[in-house]
Amino acid sequence: MTAQRGFGVKTVGDSPARSQGETRISALRIRGAHAIDIVAEGEVELQRDALTLTADRLTYREPVDEVVAEGNVRLRQGDSAEMSGPSATLVVGPRTGEFLEPKYSMSRTRPPLEAGDPPRQVSGSGQADLLQLEGENQYRAKNATWSTCPAPNPDWYIKAGELELDYDREIGTTRDSTVVFKDVPFFWLPWAEFPLVGQRHSGFLPPTMDTSTKTGFGFTIPYYWNIAPNYDLTIAPRFMSRRGLQLGAEARYLGASYKGTVRGEYLPRDSVTKEERSLGSLQHQQWLTPTLYGSIDLNAVSDDEYFEDLSTRVSMASKVNLLREGRLMYVGGGWWNVSALAQSYQTLSPDPDNPVVTPYRRLPQVTLNATRPGELSRFIGTSGLDFAWHSEFVRFTHPREDHVDASRLIAYPQVSLPLQWAGFYVTPKIGLHYTRYDIDRDRDVTGMRDSIIRSAPVFSIDSGLTFERETHLFGRDYVQTLEPRLYYLNVPYRRQDDIPLFDTSRYDFGFAQIFGENLYTGGDRLADANQLTAAITSRLIDPVTGVERLRVLLGQRYYFEDQRVTLNHFDEQGNPVTVETARTSRRADILAGFSTQVGKYATFESLWQYNPRDYETERYSAVLRYNPGHTRALNLGYRYVRDILRDVDVSGQWPLWGRWYGVARLTHSLKDNRLTEAIAGLEYNGGCWVLRLGGHRYATRENEFNKTYFLQLELSDFTSIGPGGNVVNLIKRSVPGYGKINEPGPAGMFED
Repeated sequence: MTAQRGFGVKTVGDSPARSQGETRISALRIRGAHAIDIVAEGEVELQRDALTLTADRLTYREPVDEVVAEGNVRLRQGDSAEMSGPSATLVVGPRTGEFLEPKYSMSRTRPPLEAGDPPRQVSGSGQADLLQLEGENQYRAKNATWSTCPAPNPDWYIKAGELELDYDREIGTTRDSTVVFKDVPFFWLPWAEFPLVGQRHSGFLPPTMDTSTKTGFGFTIPYYWNIAPNYDLTIAPRFMSRRGLQLGAEARYLGASYKGTVRGEYLPRDSVTKEERSLGSLQHQQWLTPTLYGSIDLNAVSDDEYFEDLSTRVSMASKVNLLREGRLMYVGGGWWNVSALAQSYQTLSPDPDNPVVTPYRRLPQVTLNATRPGELSRFIGTSGLDFAWHSEFVRFTHPREDHVDASRLIAYPQVSLPLQWAGFYVTPKIGLHYTRYDIDRDRDVTGMRDSIIRSAPVFSIDSGLTFERETHLFGRDYVQTLEPRLYYLNVPYRRQDDIPLFDTSRYDFGFAQIFGENLYTGGDRLADANQLTAAITSRLIDPVTGVERLRVLLGQRYYFEDQRVTLNHFDEQGNPVTVETARTSRRADILAGFSTQVGKYATFESLWQYNPRDYETERYSAVLRYNPGHTRALNLGYRYVRDILRDVDVSGQWPLWGRWYGVARLTHSLKDNRLTEAIAGLEYNGGCWVLRLGGHRYATRENEFNKTYFLQLELSDFTSIGPGGNVVNLIKRSVPGYGKINEPGPAGMFED
């Protein structure tokens, strides 16, 4: 039988070899017997469901649902797979058969790896001497290649004696394979598994390499064990040329009501210190009942210099207090909650000339907090009287004998009446702050109490106005606001100099603190106060988008009495310890803040604290950020703290030439005239691969520095060779606005 182009033959029979669906064949010429064999020639096309096969010549054996195709054979399975070659045999229903000398490409959608990430297509392609189809999502290839680079000349590929692609499990398996980059073999793998769509799977992870002045050359070969969908284990032996062989492991688990991570590192013998060194860590969180939450956070290292010697990251090298705590919290009360805490620390003090003070242990701490909006008569236009309660019992202990132990009880009931009208509010509040101490002193010291009760009323009035007007500035319409605020606070003086400092220090002075009730954190000092804080804020707001284009803040506190409560105290021998000088002036420092959007892509923020008594600037910070697009960011910052700090911080990422990008961060101390931290690197976007190289230098002590260098080759959607994700994470933390050069930026992030 013959036909013109476009003639279709339908095969509908009930052969069990064929899956459901209609088979359509079109060609320039068709002959044969229906329900037996059909031979089609010239621009042949066979279709069933999402499968389309084209060839120069095709024989279809309907009883067994088998196709033999010859000449320019091309097979497409929807948008997920396509392959072509000189000849192929295929059983259409079960999708089994083989291709001779094919070229192939597969594509799947990768789900978001993190919240907010968009799903995207992950494609791979290659060629082989023979491709066997073993089911709809199962492929096996002989003498094959595989790459996520676009064909036909990929920059990198896997060359394997045997390649399996299992898209049901989304895992690829290679045997007798070599990773080739730019026609240069990198390393040989007798057997390896890799993710096809970026999902978890067991197997060896890419080796990582690093080098630093502390550890020398480092080489790690991690093994990842995907035990179950909610359990996994990573084992990471690490060789350090200066230190020796270290074994590390991390286990993660996740349940319906709990999750956690267990980490450990063990170095049997450090070649430098000649000692055994180790690290252990456990973090666990769990809802024990729908209203009872518990957590454990335990961390320990073998010695004070562990992070400084064995870590290549500044965030780890700067750790001094390792947390050890267990917590329980009941949240089923609705308007009240209660929690219990047991907490201590391992304090690391690697520098004997600057010892670190160990914090007090809390064994235990129990808190009860409540907030209860009441219902008062509404004739005055308010929703009612608000009641709040804060209470705490804590037992403080310390490992050193020259520190006292003590118990502290705090109860702080408060009542406030929020009054609000259009453009105006006023909130009077009164409370009673009660504290009781029972202190275990080893000796009697004249003038120092063992049992202390401190009780003081706390009264405040918070009020503010909001004015708005339409204005036209710089050729644009805005809504301008003017928001004055007054806050009065009165707390009478109570003697506290014989109370040790268990958990108390002074807050940093800032806009949040000047509207606070206490100068101090913790509960060991309740600052006396008879003061008024005045502040004013003005904003320029885009009336269409609601975006704040400019903000100006100005505030100052005025005192009606001299300060009497300070952090000063007596030691255990009765000797006075001076920590701060009491204020005698009537005016506090002036605080000013300014932030604006400069043009479409730049922002500027600054904060200023001015001392009108000494005519000195106490603190100042300014940050200018320019972010015109993905992978384009420049940041310039300046920080000043009187007699303590004066730093310039410059960072950025920018395209240089061609596909090269530069990234850097420099932090320079003008006070000490030294570079405290520096990161510099180059990135190259090869399309389906990225090369990163650079270095990181940071101060560990006053005159000591650690230097690390990195070289990373990332093969997109496959693996990375080098220090792994640590490089990208380090740069992200250090350079605000940094974007991965091989990933698209968030949609709309630079729209006006």
